Amino acid sequence: MDNGFWSKEFYYNTITSWAIAFGIILGAVIIGKIFYWLSGKIIKKITQKTKSKLDDILVDKLEEPIIWTLILWVSQYALKLNLTFPEEISTVINNGFHFAITVVITWMIARTVNALIIEYAVPLTKKSESDFDDQLLPILQKGLRIIIWSLGVIIALNNAGYNVTTLLAGLGIGGLAFALAAQDTIKNIFGGAMIFLDKPFKLNDRIKIKGFDGFVHEIGIRSTRLRTLEGRIVTMPNAAFSDEAVENVSLEPSRKIILDLGLTYDTKPDQMEDAIKILKEIAKDNRDKIEENILVAFDAYGNFSLGIKYIYYISKDSDLFETQTAINLDILKRFNEKGLEFAFPTQTIYKKEL
Repeated sequence: MDNGFWSKEFYYNTITSWAIAFGIILGAVIIGKIFYWLSGKIIKKITQKTKSKLDDILVDKLEEPIIWTLILWVSQYALKLNLTFPEEISTVINNGFHFAITVVITWMIARTVNALIIEYAVPLTKKSESDFDDQLLPILQKGLRIIIWSLGVIIALNNAGYNVTTLLAGLGIGGLAFALAAQDTIKNIFGGAMIFLDKPFKLNDRIKIKGFDGFVHEIGIRSTRLRTLEGRIVTMPNAAFSDEAVENVSLEPSRKIILDLGLTYDTKPDQMEDAIKILKEIAKDNRDKIEENILVAFDAYGNFSLGIKYIYYISKDSDLFETQTAINLDILKRFNEKGLEFAFPTQTIYKKEL
């Protein structure tokens, strides 16, 4: 290819100048890839041998932003050194690079801070006895991320030549309209604040609200997630917790169980007394699972059975279903041993011959 081709002008510069500029940029990309490979093969292996995890975090979170910053800086230098543009285009290109570099630096700061929180702050909250910090940390983490990115974008726009003061003033004028449009979101945010202040429930509590029954899986700024007893995740807006009644099942001191037992009409008085005695003995034998305030009564003459009402309270620390199963099995075994028969719907038909 003759020299005439390379000397042709294309967008204010010769093809030779364009080739040199893009060659430098390509070289920067290749060097960045080599640095990334060296980081994974050499630098990370060195940091893994140290006792501190801080160097591992810094290397892992800083390598990509540093590579991109290097590529952007070299690209800007290559274009500025080899290419000539009108002043307006040069200004746009330089502002674009300043904006991109600032965003990359913001990305580096945000991911590093987030990694440090996960590595050092989260273990501390897990060790503490209070659940409040476990609920508050995710919100602080998201809030800090929003603040970092907001400041980063503002600085990036300022570096790109925009008048940030005028921009913020414009945002302030439109803030009222935005607030009106986002009033539901704001209401949910205030609802989230009330959850932390009033503490109607905490993480892993079982609650009932609006027909849903489940465990609190996550409390966020705008919404709260429940894991239902069926294992499904339900996302509830935080405003619902200020507008609706919330039943905190986990805070109940004990679970009341009401059993309606029915014996056949063949049961004799002494057998009924035995049945009541057996139920009281079962309560005494399971004192580690149920509370003392039980109630046993021969309370009804039913259509086809003699009714016994048995009320007991499962203590908070006992498993609900395991305790019910143990009590019911014990009743069945002891009643069978005493020959006490449970009734079932029956009818006696008398036929009168004419």
